[in-house]
This record gives sequence, C-alpha cells and structure tokens, in this order.
Amino acid sequence: MDQMGPIDFVAIEFKDGKPTGEAAPLLLDLVDRGIIRILDLMFIMKAEDGSVGGLAIDDLNGDGAFSVFEGSSSGVLADEDAASVGEALEPGSAALLMVFENRWAAPFAIALRRAGGQLVAFDRIPVQALLAALDTVEANA
Repeated sequence: MDQMGPIDFVAIEFKDGKPTGEAAPLLLDLVDRGIIRILDLMFIMKAEDGSVGGLAIDDLNGDGAFSVFEGSSSGVLADEDAASVGEALEPGSAALLMVFENRWAAPFAIALRRAGGQLVAFDRIPVQALLAALDTVEANA
C-alpha cells in the first residue's frame, strides 16, 4: 500500500440514464498508458419510482464500449456506496461509480509519505464552477 498513488472515488451522473460509451476508449487509454488503475467500477440506475439498483455493463447501450471493464472490482465499492450515490441521483438517471489509483502521482505521493507528509485536505473544483468564477471576475473587471 505504501507504493500506491492517491486513490480517488468519482460518481458521474447521466441525467438521461443512458451512458453512451463514448468515454470508454479514453478511460481504457488512461489504463493502458499506466496513468490510472481501475480498482472498482460499477453503474447504477435510479428508477422513476426512486428505487436504486445495479446496471449491468452489457445493458448500457448495446455497443459493448464498457465491456472491457466487466468485473473490475476489488471490493472497495459496496452496496452502501451505490445506495448513497443513488440518493443524490435524479429519478430516471444513471451513474458511473469508480475507484481508481492515480498511478502518475505515485512517485510523488511515495516521496511525501517517506518525508512524513500526510494529506490533510483535498478537493476538486468542477470545470463549471471555475468557468463561472472566471466569468464573474471578467464581469467585475
């Protein structure tokens, strides 16, 4: 474990409930180049009645784009994670849940740990929030 890069969890909502698979080859490219390592990947769907359930990769869009990730499970993601994310979803939407290692950052993270460094805060700024902030700055200039 002390040789791993930072581990991230993401949940990405597809409001229409239909992930197209367009991003799958790009995700596979990141894996093939050693930039990230997928630890867990699952899809969930929130029905119109509010119930949340798993979504089989083969049921996504019929083109098999995500089929290469079938069985990508280390056991880190649990039913509780799917239920928690499902609560935040709009009815009729689907979500990709993924846990991945940032392999590109492993040497830096290892060096920080050896030097006694410890992560105390981390956050991501969504692109939409950054663009809105820049628009505000520009409008006030």
